[in-house]
Amino acid sequence: MSKYETGLGRDAANHQPLTPLLFMERSARVYPGTLAVVHGAVRRNYGELRDRCVKLAHALTKRGIGRGDTVAAVLPNIPEMLECHYGVPMAGAVLNTINTRLDAATIAYILDHGEAKALIVDREFMPAVRLALLQATVKPLIIEVDDPLAPEAARAETLGGVPYDALLAEGDASFAWPMPADEWDAITLNYTSGTTGKPKGVVYHHRGAHLLAVGNVLSAEMVKHPTYLWTLPMFHCNGWCFPWTVTAQAGVHVCLRAVRGADMWRLMAEEGVTNMCGAPIVMATLLTTPEPDKRALSKQVKFIVAGAPPPEAVLAAMQAAGFAVCHVYGLTECYGPSVVNEWHGEWNAKPTGEQAALMARQGVRYLALEGLDVMDPATMQPVPADGRTLGEVMMQGNVVMKGYLKDEAATGAAFKGGWFHTGDLAVKYPDGYIQLKDRSKDIIISGGENISSIEVEDALYKHPAVAVVAVVARPDEKWGETPCAFIELKPGATATAEELIAFAKQHMAGFKVPRHVVFAELPKTSTGKIQKHVLRSQAKET
Repeated sequence: MSKYETGLGRDAANHQPLTPLLFMERSARVYPGTLAVVHGAVRRNYGELRDRCVKLAHALTKRGIGRGDTVAAVLPNIPEMLECHYGVPMAGAVLNTINTRLDAATIAYILDHGEAKALIVDREFMPAVRLALLQATVKPLIIEVDDPLAPEAARAETLGGVPYDALLAEGDASFAWPMPADEWDAITLNYTSGTTGKPKGVVYHHRGAHLLAVGNVLSAEMVKHPTYLWTLPMFHCNGWCFPWTVTAQAGVHVCLRAVRGADMWRLMAEEGVTNMCGAPIVMATLLTTPEPDKRALSKQVKFIVAGAPPPEAVLAAMQAAGFAVCHVYGLTECYGPSVVNEWHGEWNAKPTGEQAALMARQGVRYLALEGLDVMDPATMQPVPADGRTLGEVMMQGNVVMKGYLKDEAATGAAFKGGWFHTGDLAVKYPDGYIQLKDRSKDIIISGGENISSIEVEDALYKHPAVAVVAVVARPDEKWGETPCAFIELKPGATATAEELIAFAKQHMAGFKVPRHVVFAELPKTSTGKIQKHVLRSQAKET
């Protein structure tokens, strides 16, 4: 045994599990009177926010919810959603944020698969949740949030559950909430679409959440006391871990129920917003806001965008409007963004077109990610850094998920060879920057949300007139990508594009429905396999 190991073991004095929960305790202790949350007339400081989080933890604990239990949340970007990111894991439980745009059947599947013990829901989304609960096997404790800024008609909805504020009244802010027994303990559960169309449960641990949150501070160049506008859904990869990132810097969480142009411009101006994140659709919404609704910005706003790279014209328009754009890449399985297009100062001197080409690259690894490469999945060897040779993007490190809940086979396949296989195809340049070229899993990213092409195909196959269907991504200036369906009808059958789109809306969430339908004989290989790469080329020309 080395001299550096003898008598130098781990002790409570020198080793504690990493967790982002302590970010709240530190900010509340150091900056108790500093503004933490803004939502309409609600303005709370860090002392108040911390106490509400701990009361939630204590109330859940008193209700018998603790280590290993799942607490689901169907909430928009409101203060209660932020509080869930602390209060639920402070009780030792695991937070499962659910996409508010999902259909009832999918919500039911998620509730059952995650074995939800409690469900915190905003009144606006109760109709879908009510249907989901009728289909689900689990019978969770229902906790209802009555947000004053919710649509007035929705505020009359109820599932007969416990009011959120009444639940908080059951808790004590002096509750000594338990630290995770191990930093490997699960902190959140996020569902993502797989190639089969059935959602997979991605499990995050405290260590990864802590490290990615700190990585965000560095990659976003987030100064102390930032003012962050919540345009990115907190249900998506836990808001890329920014509920913990902003708190670590004792920043202001400016909540936003819905992404609307006038509201964003107003809040940016009134609250002095410094940072925000989102998919390309958020940029499009900002730029297309009617001029009378736009407001002058007192400072430059740092905007982190993921998904499709911003086109040259959009990039130039964002810069002219007062935004500094940073392009990132990641997946649900790596806590959101873990690759960043780290910008070099000398690139600012290049023509706008060249700058846009450089920004189109996904970039290099976060400091919080230990390994990133483009590799041949068959040999597990890196591809040449020539900007031409395709390979699969692979990751390795502490901000890769624990694995897929209740799916050891899928977890093993994803981690084959000691690397996380993203399923995304890319090239690598001589400077080490990577650029995506295709998605081997045929996942469509629309408005920052993943859509399984197979799920859409399965829905359309239910129509009696459809013989063969293939769904691919079609480039879209507003959404980044939208589903495009290529369909062969059965002999003698008839159907219009409008009819099929309406039919699809009955079987899935609205954002998954094809925006375009093309009737044609589908290209196939000699073995009958549909050639989706041909269809993707056709979709771009449609």
